[in-house]
Amino acid sequence: MTERDTDIEFDFFDEPETEEAAERTRTPRRPPPGGPRRPIRPPAGFIPMLRLAGLIAFLILAAVLLVVLARGCASSSKHDRYRSYLDNVRSIAASSDGVGKDLNRTLAATGIKESALESKVTALAAREQQDVARARDLNPPGPLRVEHDHLIEVLQLRASALSRLSDAFRQTATAKDATTSGRLIADQARLLVASDVNWDFYFKEPTQRELENQGVSNVGVVPDSNIISNPDLASTQAMTDVWRRVHGAATGGSPTGKHGSALGSVTALPDGKKLNASGAASDNQITASTDLAFQVAVMDSGAFQEFNVGVTLTIQKSPKPIVLRKKVDVINAGETKNVTFTNIDLNGLFGLPTTVKVDIAPVPGEKTVSNNSAEYKVIFSVA
Repeated sequence: MTERDTDIEFDFFDEPETEEAAERTRTPRRPPPGGPRRPIRPPAGFIPMLRLAGLIAFLILAAVLLVVLARGCASSSKHDRYRSYLDNVRSIAASSDGVGKDLNRTLAATGIKESALESKVTALAAREQQDVARARDLNPPGPLRVEHDHLIEVLQLRASALSRLSDAFRQTATAKDATTSGRLIADQARLLVASDVNWDFYFKEPTQRELENQGVSNVGVVPDSNIISNPDLASTQAMTDVWRRVHGAATGGSPTGKHGSALGSVTALPDGKKLNASGAASDNQITASTDLAFQVAVMDSGAFQEFNVGVTLTIQKSPKPIVLRKKVDVINAGETKNVTFTNIDLNGLFGLPTTVKVDIAPVPGEKTVSNNSAEYKVIFSVA
């Protein structure tokens, strides 16, 4: 075999092997750009972890919402409970105040017999005992239980004082000494004054503080309550005069002795100008302002204490006059008390002469009434 033949044979056997090697080392074809690609799969177990995290987040959010909702409901319930309680207390306070007003009218009544007065006061004590029962039926919010116990004690003191007052009138029915009788009656009446003080000190003020401590607002004011509008009504002198008047009318007669009321001075405020009944309008020039008021001095010109003395102020104005009324609850013999009229609408009166009239109502048994009223020519000017 020649050298050429050898080369040919060698090339023949080597060529297929070379083609196979090239086939094995050929680079894999890449998919054309933009062509479909198989999605990359997340590692095994990753999706369950995501689902678990989402569930936990949802549960946390639900728990937070439940807590917020529960707190909101609790706050609303707390507010409603305090408001309901104070509404009930206001009703009881108004009822007790009404008992006080009826007591004042009973003590100031003329021509009333002792037995009738005693019966009326006994009935008032029964009404006050009903207020005690209503208070005991209330269920106050927990933080106000101590204050509520004091409220019940105040009402019970009032009911007891009224019962004792009725007994005092009965015990002195046949007595001869007016001063001793008046002192005994006044001792019971002063218990009513004490109840007014206790209401403020033991119930109203501490209840208001507790509402602030609890952060409770918009439930209305804590009610006040006064069964005696004027502490002077419970004085020994006042009750002595009541005893005398009641026993003087025991047979249904009119009050005896000197009784009288009289008009003192009339002063325009805040100027402090005293009006002159005999002067011209220019002499009684009054500066008109939002603070304008008239102060009327009321005198007891008799020898006895008087109750519920009416005072009327009239300012002539077209088409309808301004009429204001007030009362003096109690005034002692020889005493002078001031009554002040405010909130006076002077629209349409500036610069025009007009008339101010003041009338003091006659008291029972009064015979001289010429000093009970006066008219003043005035003119209102702008400062």
